[in-house]
Amino acid sequence: MDTFDNSKYEKYKEEAKERWGNTAAYAEYSEKVKNRSADSFDSINAGMDRLMGEFALCMGQGSRPDSPEAQALVGKLQKYITEKYYTCTDEILAGLGQMYAADERFKNNIDRRAAGTAGFISDAIDIYCGK
Repeated sequence: MDTFDNSKYEKYKEEAKERWGNTAAYAEYSEKVKNRSADSFDSINAGMDRLMGEFALCMGQGSRPDSPEAQALVGKLQKYITEKYYTCTDEILAGLGQMYAADERFKNNIDRRAAGTAGFISDAIDIYCGK
């Protein structure tokens, strides 16, 4: 099961361009992805899916968002985003954490692993970023 449903990719792509098209992060992302193949996108999305699964497992094992395990996963997520998409500063990461829980599209996709995963990740990111 994919964490991120790509069936509405073009719509989300336009929304992202509208919201963040004038940012350095968006320019960096555009440069990184311009020559990627569909297989490469699939592989990167699968890596993100595995990370979300790791958060769900961590939560399911009773870890709290402030646990060393959850905080290590947030660091791993930030590194993955930076390597595959754009430089994920703490400020950007904090915004993503809020979006994961507040935007029903993200929340529903992430929570397909286990109910509450999006909130768990959001809380862990808040702690990681010192919010």
